[in-house]
Amino acid sequence: MALRWLLHSACTHVLGCPNPKGSEVQGHSIVAHPNDETAQGVAQSLKTMSGICKEHSKGFQMPLHYPRYTKADYEKMEEWKVDVLLAQYGLRSDGTLDEKRAFAIGTFLWPDQV
Repeated sequence: MALRWLLHSACTHVLGCPNPKGSEVQGHSIVAHPNDETAQGVAQSLKTMSGICKEHSKGFQMPLHYPRYTKADYEKMEEWKVDVLLAQYGLRSDGTLDEKRAFAIGTFLWPDQV
């Protein structure tokens, strides 16, 4: 019981994954005595948490590297490329091409590079 609580707490607080009742993921198993209810409960918790955490990881993820473009690169960058760059960082790309370029320059360049 304590192990189940610990695993639930770790998934909820560290990974930010909720644990709704009734959700289940197939493909995981645990080796235990068939009458060992604690091990079966832990196995069920692991199935549920791993499936839910996989669903949450499909959303936005911060890219590993910071963009290495100069101001001149942003000023001549095509619109689709600016849109993709902003979308990678979870930023909205509304407005005209000049507004998007100015936003990217203000967002990704240090003040001494502007």
